[in-house]
Amino acid sequence: MYWLKSSNIPVTHGFSTRHGGVSPKPFDSLNLGGIDDLPENIAKNREIALNDLKIDFNQVSYLNQIHSNTVCLGKIGKQTGDALVTKEKNVALAIGAADCYPILFCDDINGVIGAAHCGWRGTVSEIVKNTIESMCSIGAVTEHIKIAIGQGISAKNYEVSEEVINEFRQKEFPEQCWNGRQLDLLEANKQVALKNGINEHNIWCMNRCTTENDFFSYRRDKGLTGRMWGVIMLK
Repeated sequence: MYWLKSSNIPVTHGFSTRHGGVSPKPFDSLNLGGIDDLPENIAKNREIALNDLKIDFNQVSYLNQIHSNTVCLGKIGKQTGDALVTKEKNVALAIGAADCYPILFCDDINGVIGAAHCGWRGTVSEIVKNTIESMCSIGAVTEHIKIAIGQGISAKNYEVSEEVINEFRQKEFPEQCWNGRQLDLLEANKQVALKNGINEHNIWCMNRCTTENDFFSYRRDKGLTGRMWGVIMLK
């Protein structure tokens, strides 16, 4: 089981699990990133996983992720930022995650896709808003954009500092995005999407927590863990 799919994204896509790769513990086994595993293991895992989607690594646009709200125009190879958009066919957008939420975007009517890496910093600075606006700048129409929110750390497993909660409060996120110091990143990103014109019936949520055994979790594994990818491509 390399990939989990969304029911509302009609183009090639997937959210990877941790199963089916070659990496040993603690990166077992389908580790697609990070700096602690052997590079040859990561490269082989990427080949295995991407082959399942009929994508070659030389078609992939990916990122050096910095917990920003920076959106890049997708091009083959690595850039620095936390979201990608493209209208080009055969360019796969890939986002890494291991507790942060990978979010995929698709306007299949106008042929524009996007992908965003949403940790708390990207979420509070509304990277979802920036991704939607960047898609629209290259031809997407907001009411046609479908969003798939993949696996991420659930609110019950994500206690943050009062300072972090206050940042969300100051940015006027609704109170339903936290309970005490338990931060709900899924709800927060969904609220940004709704506020920026995405129809609620166009939002799909996996509703799976990365602390489950099928996934890598930076928090659960105390920093020594693998990375999953969210991938989307127009063919």
